[in-house]
Amino acid sequence: MSSPTIVEIDNTLVSSDIFTERFICDISRCHGACCIIGDSGAPLEDHECALIEKEYDKISKYLRIEGIRSIKEQGPFVRDIDEDLVTPLIGGEECAFTLFDKDDICFCGIEFAHSQGESTLRKPISCWLYPIRVSRLSNGLTALNLHQWHVCVDGYVKGKKEGVPVFRFLKEPLTFAFGSEFYDKLEAVYERIYK
Repeated sequence: MSSPTIVEIDNTLVSSDIFTERFICDISRCHGACCIIGDSGAPLEDHECALIEKEYDKISKYLRIEGIRSIKEQGPFVRDIDEDLVTPLIGGEECAFTLFDKDDICFCGIEFAHSQGESTLRKPISCWLYPIRVSRLSNGLTALNLHQWHVCVDGYVKGKKEGVPVFRFLKEPLTFAFGSEFYDKLEAVYERIYK
């Protein structure tokens, strides 16, 4: 008997590849390309927009001039072509909140501000949960799906090599977003069906 392709846990539909695929972000190889490449900024929740707006003066101390200029022109969040709330981009490319280290590795300015005690928002949950994408369905359910993107190929290679399922790599953000009971149920489903 084959394993189910979708499992329902607490009104959340979880795609099976979150259990079966292996993943560990390999930022040393991708250089944070997910923050740079794409046709839209990072998806934002309403409460994240409110926090970014409220704490922007503190966050902006750590941003690049190009990011500050872009945010000044567009605002700290915008609506994309699908009318979803997202972070603004710099010249249609990288997220306006990105920073780069000496090795040209991209990281999140919001997260850096958080590490300095300047932001209560650690980073947008859509970024923290990546490569899981969260969708709110019209029937009131939430769906968790795996987003397969070529820029993350090294993360899948590393995850496969080390044998880490996607959901285990994302334990911290999954627990933050959905609670420890939900995460424990993911573990139980994995052990019972997909291991």
